[in-house]
Amino acid sequence: MEPVTVATMFSFLWIAGAAFALDSGWQSAHATFYGGSDASGTMGGACGYGNLYSQGYGTNTAALSTALFNNGATCGACYQMKCNHHFDPQWCLPGTVTVTATNLCPPNSALPNDNGGWCNPPLQHFDMAQPAFQQIAIYRSGIVPIIFRRVPCIRKGGVRFTINGHSYFNLVLITNVGGAGDVEAVSIKGSNTGWQPMSRNWGQNWQSNSYLNGQSLSFQVTTSDGRTITSYNVAPANWQFSQTFEGQQF
Repeated sequence: MEPVTVATMFSFLWIAGAAFALDSGWQSAHATFYGGSDASGTMGGACGYGNLYSQGYGTNTAALSTALFNNGATCGACYQMKCNHHFDPQWCLPGTVTVTATNLCPPNSALPNDNGGWCNPPLQHFDMAQPAFQQIAIYRSGIVPIIFRRVPCIRKGGVRFTINGHSYFNLVLITNVGGAGDVEAVSIKGSNTGWQPMSRNWGQNWQSNSYLNGQSLSFQVTTSDGRTITSYNVAPANWQFSQTFEGQQF
């Protein structure tokens, strides 16, 4: 992101947070951008999704500040946002964009919250992939005030389970989750076991320490809105590590 002088603009953000409210769950925040014009710099990230192109998330993604990231629990959630033209008519564009949370925007305690430390607690901030940012604001702005709200995620195909790790350490990356998008709980079942809860390792990587080799695998996934889907025998008994399997969808 190009360096900009935005102290005056940031004062508007505090006014927006205190005085500007909309119905339907709209909240005030601010947004910057990263990753380049093709969003190649957004690959990887703290949610563990890796290549966002091949995972289906594309360039409509964002890194969330600590206040929104929730230690990775919010990974996969979808947010609709628009530039707050009321406070920044010079740089805002009309319309909205919906982004998926795919990364953490880390805090920077060396910089003040109103001049560079945009992701410092307790600020709500989105560091958007540049192509997404340019759908709601002009590139040269650098930072803009926005309003945002959670919306359901629309995905093509089923929830995907990528099995990594090794025997006695099954690390399952869960992607392409529709509905609420963010996963709250996961259970796994081998064809020779009962249901076993998994623990969040990091981002949307879920861990089981059971020996499940040579068994077909089923998964139960619960999202933050309390909905649960069960995908039976998603992985056949001859599954291998690094393979991806597709299950049911919300």
